[in-house]
Amino acid sequence: MTSPAPSKAAPADKETHKPSNFLRQIIEKDLAEGTYASRRWGGSPGDAAHHAAGQPDPAKVRLRFPPEPNGYLHVGHAKSICLNFGLARDYEGVCHLRFDDTNPEKEDTEYVDSIKDAVQWLGFDWHNKGASGEENNLYQASDYFDFMYRAAEYLIESGNAYVDEQSAEEMRHNRGDFGHPGTNSPFRGRTPAENLARFREMRDGKLADGAAVLRAKIDMASPNINMRDPAIYRIRRAHHHNTGDKWCIYPMYTFAHPVEDALEQITHSICTLEFEDQRPFYDWLLDRLAEGKLIATPHPRQYEFARLNLTYVLTSKRKLAQLVNEKRVSGWDDPRMPTIVGLRRRGYTPEAIQLFAERIGVTKSDSWIDYSTLEGSLRDTLDPIAPRAMAVLDPVKLVLTNWDEVMGAGKLDDCSAPVHPHHEDMSKRQFKIGKEVWIERTDYEQTPPKGFFRLFPPHINASKQAIAGSKVRLKYGHVIECTGAVKDANGKVTEVHATLIPDTKSGTPGSDAIKVKGVITWVGVNDAVEVEVRLYDRLFSVEHPGTGDKDFLDELNADSLKTVTAYVEPSLTNVPAGTRFQFERHGYFVTDLVDHQIGGEGKPVFNRVTGMKDSFSK
Repeated sequence: MTSPAPSKAAPADKETHKPSNFLRQIIEKDLAEGTYASRRWGGSPGDAAHHAAGQPDPAKVRLRFPPEPNGYLHVGHAKSICLNFGLARDYEGVCHLRFDDTNPEKEDTEYVDSIKDAVQWLGFDWHNKGASGEENNLYQASDYFDFMYRAAEYLIESGNAYVDEQSAEEMRHNRGDFGHPGTNSPFRGRTPAENLARFREMRDGKLADGAAVLRAKIDMASPNINMRDPAIYRIRRAHHHNTGDKWCIYPMYTFAHPVEDALEQITHSICTLEFEDQRPFYDWLLDRLAEGKLIATPHPRQYEFARLNLTYVLTSKRKLAQLVNEKRVSGWDDPRMPTIVGLRRRGYTPEAIQLFAERIGVTKSDSWIDYSTLEGSLRDTLDPIAPRAMAVLDPVKLVLTNWDEVMGAGKLDDCSAPVHPHHEDMSKRQFKIGKEVWIERTDYEQTPPKGFFRLFPPHINASKQAIAGSKVRLKYGHVIECTGAVKDANGKVTEVHATLIPDTKSGTPGSDAIKVKGVITWVGVNDAVEVEVRLYDRLFSVEHPGTGDKDFLDELNADSLKTVTAYVEPSLTNVPAGTRFQFERHGYFVTDLVDHQIGGEGKPVFNRVTGMKDSFSK
């Protein structure tokens, strides 16, 4: 019995209504006005001449998802993946997966592989149909280093860039601030020939790391500090995972990113709001390169949207790495982590994350999304497909003291239940009831509070009235009447006792003759499967961790993980890792992708994905 496998993101049905947002409106306007209709595509990224020799681009729009391979992607990246690949799908375009690998000291092929896996697991792909067959739109910025160097030399030769040899401290001081204009570098007046020679010395390793940078020559008095001659190349002797030791100078991200977009013929470059102030430089750079006929026109345009701010979640790569390095969590794939690998191990589905991304929408203003929205998307996708099962997470033994007399000594009675209450085609699950069953410890109260409809013994209430022991139904089984409990020397209940009421088995004639208010779940002692259950909750105890003066490590939720030994029904004996279930009454659970074992010395391991409803804030 397994849950259905995640499906790939299907092409948008033309009849399906998609909620509008400002990005969709921009794309639809550009399509209506034919803004990019004249574009040509050379079959692969390239300069103006390369694309001019190509065919009209079969893709109506080209978008990209450009992660830096310096860590594991998190739920915020998942929103961006769904947005970019989803828009490309909906508007008959393509979306490129591009690795912005311009920072060799922090990048690793481990992260490259994890990013590719995350994109595909979410239901998307970078393989697209092109004019001459399938296109593999998987790229990396380092493949364009030769062109970037060529573009840098062009900027120098055209008087739009210069080599600055001020110290880092001098550059910071001379940059000015929001209230004061910057001061021109003493090296700003060099001739293009002098700058070109010095830049080639940087390239050839004749200058030390940090001795010089190449800067765009724009306006040191600009009110936008990002336009005050930003650095576009620095010296960095570092081994690159793709280009090796070929380069000792590397482009800055703000320079590389627009160049990458232009070479890939991106139409709409969608990024988060923190890049809004960088847009003037994005346009300035591409305008200069277009003037020199280095890139095709019309060139890409950048648009910004609000990043995902999710309550009870941190998405800082540095802080997430600290949690891993200090072993506050078990790794990047710890089910409490907001990483895509963590969400996947927790039991989230691609469909749930896509639904979440659609529900929260796209805006240009920052706001907080409550974590319950993410959990609600998961419940709404799991409820229609998750097989049901019974589990007892805090077990105490229930003994039916008259079982032998009513049913026969040692007899086990067959019970059944639907695998899913709304899918008859998923058949039935089978289990047995006998004299002893496991029930939840919280299902028994010696002195029941008002409104308690589960198990309690005969007692005298506060009004001096004699109250009979409660009658409840063991779900899918018989009606029983509680007679009391056995306790140890510390007063802890070790056994609950009850009597079986004959002829009340679910599904048999007359079984509903006795009406009860309480129904409890159970697992038969005879055929129960002992398992480890990890009860995961939110990693942080406050809505906005990492803000204010408090150390985010002091805001960790001490109850974010509780591990218990539990019992589940026999239908879960041989389920593979990654299988999701609804444990009736408790919520949604998944067999752990790493530690779950069937047979041998190991044991089955289930993770709680989410409860039946949001109870964290209560």
